[in-house]
Amino acid sequence: MSRIDIFAGYSYLAPKGTVQTPQPDGTTYSDTYSSINYGAIISGAYYFNKYVGGQIEYANHPDGNNDGAQTAQAGIIFRFPTQGITPFIHGLAGGVRLGGPNDEPYAAHAYTWGPALTAGGGLDYDLPFWGHHLALRLFQADYEYFHANYGPEASFGGRANVGNARLSTGIVFKLGNIVPPPPVQYACSASPASVYPGDPITITGTATNLNPKKTATYSWSGQGVTVSGSSATGNVDTASLAPGSYTVTGHVTEGNKPGESADCTAQFTVKQFEPPTVSCSASPSTVKPGDSSTITATGVSPQNRPLTYTYQASAGTISGNGNTATLSTTGAPAGSITVTCNVADDKGQTASGTTTVSVEAPPAPAPKTQTLCTIQFDHDKKRPARVDNDAKGCLDDVALNAQRASDATLVVVGNAAPAPEVKGHHHHAEPNLAAQRAVNTKDYLVKEKGIDASRISVRTGTTGTNEVDNYLVPAGASFDSDVNGTTPVDESSVKVQPRKAAPPAHHHKKKAAAQQ
Repeated sequence: MSRIDIFAGYSYLAPKGTVQTPQPDGTTYSDTYSSINYGAIISGAYYFNKYVGGQIEYANHPDGNNDGAQTAQAGIIFRFPTQGITPFIHGLAGGVRLGGPNDEPYAAHAYTWGPALTAGGGLDYDLPFWGHHLALRLFQADYEYFHANYGPEASFGGRANVGNARLSTGIVFKLGNIVPPPPVQYACSASPASVYPGDPITITGTATNLNPKKTATYSWSGQGVTVSGSSATGNVDTASLAPGSYTVTGHVTEGNKPGESADCTAQFTVKQFEPPTVSCSASPSTVKPGDSSTITATGVSPQNRPLTYTYQASAGTISGNGNTATLSTTGAPAGSITVTCNVADDKGQTASGTTTVSVEAPPAPAPKTQTLCTIQFDHDKKRPARVDNDAKGCLDDVALNAQRASDATLVVVGNAAPAPEVKGHHHHAEPNLAAQRAVNTKDYLVKEKGIDASRISVRTGTTGTNEVDNYLVPAGASFDSDVNGTTPVDESSVKVQPRKAAPPAHHHKKKAAAQQ
């Protein structure tokens, strides 16, 4: 709101009034003022506050048809400021230098000073240039009253009482400021507003209502935060800040008066680093006993913090650092080994993952032929191939073994000793005695013990003893590679001998019974 308004412009005056001029013959001549189209006006108002001021004004309307008027007045002005338009009213009092009307030879009035009064108002329109120091006076409309006394002389005297309408327009220069400038205001913001430790933050301050003629100075401070910078921009180093919320204060000043400085605050957040994640894998995931597997840990830190790796295994031994390790299964039992991969960042945040390595069972030993009991054929000289009652216990055991291992087979190997020498002659054993003994033994196992004949092989051996050796051959075992020196018997060429032969008719029963 301006302190001083200076108005300069064009003015039009329309007087309404007459002068009764005395004539030499004692009559009076009535003469009328005419309107004055050309005029200039200048005024100055000094405002004591927003609404009321004092005003001085000078107006000159020099050149009417037969008249002219200059006024110099002072008074009071009231304005009613609104956005862009300022109506005003004023009241002035002062003097007028009034000349005319001149209508010779009857009347001529030299310029004479007299009192003047003005009341009126107008409308100023704010122009947008030059910082609003310029306005257009759309109009100023006034009512003016003039009085002039020209004296008693004939043709030059008389009294004038003139009412005038005056219309003016022009430019208003508005100087000074009645209202103190608006106080300086300061706002600031942090960018980015949320960071991880070590990320930079820029604080930007925006000051408004600064006086361009003054130099503003800036400073920054923060609770637990160091802010560098002596301009409207400050920088925060967050490397040493713990996670949390922080406030920075900015200060701007251009003088010591109230309203010439202001503060602002900006907040930012330091986020906790996100914990790492890790995945764990083994290659190969199945190993033979004693073999090794390579363990790979893939760790990820969302903010790329440095990572360290450690490993544990539930069995075996694991060694290595970095993101690979070697699991040795030496000494580990067959089965599954759990390997744990651990990762830690430099802030102590950890993650772990697991993988498994299977240790295969050692191969089962190849099945071997099992040697069972042996039966003797030395008791019955007359029937040297007969399976006697002494053999029953052994063959019961053989049958039991065969029943327990249903996928095994039996091999019975018959042997025979050479006959003793009699009278210097070397007697050979009875032909096929070894084969006969083996066939008879098989027959016992099939008939008496219910063993399937297809499960029993018959062979002859070379031990030179009067016995039959019995063997159990598990599935997958090879009799030939486990037992040497036996020969298969062609069972179709050896007839089974019954265990109890029919006794000859002339034998006593007692004797037959003894042969059993």
